[in-house]
Amino acid sequence: MRLTTFTDYSLRVLMYVAAHPEGRATIAEIASSYAISEHHLTKVVHFLGKEGYLENLRGRGGGLRLARDPKAINVGDVVKLTEGGDIPAECFEKDTNCCAITEDCKLKFALAKAVDTFYATLRQYTLEDVVRNRKALGKVLFVAPPATRKAARP
Repeated sequence: MRLTTFTDYSLRVLMYVAAHPEGRATIAEIASSYAISEHHLTKVVHFLGKEGYLENLRGRGGGLRLARDPKAINVGDVVKLTEGGDIPAECFEKDTNCCAITEDCKLKFALAKAVDTFYATLRQYTLEDVVRNRKALGKVLFVAPPATRKAARP
């Protein structure tokens, strides 16, 4: 199973904000750290805000912060929400299924079990679990741009 880019970016945003030493970040910072589009992240951040995972901070020192404690953000729930369902094959879509063998197919049971196992595994982890290594993440994510590093040297 491959996650959509939207799900990937959603998890990355949550991890970035959770691992950030100040507990907040901007879309521009996140986009720069991951080398991904601000435009795509804006959509992701809007969705995560609407779903109650992020808060938007306005004004000076604004940005994004988690709307929930990292221990209360379940990775499986985020993935299920951003993936939009459990449809690994056409036969799971009752309204548009055109597969000729649906009635007699046993593969759908194996696929359903695989999807259930996938989400059951992810539900064992919270955002806190996946950012426990904040220092290591920080060394990769929160590095000042080269121009800033040069200017900071005495």
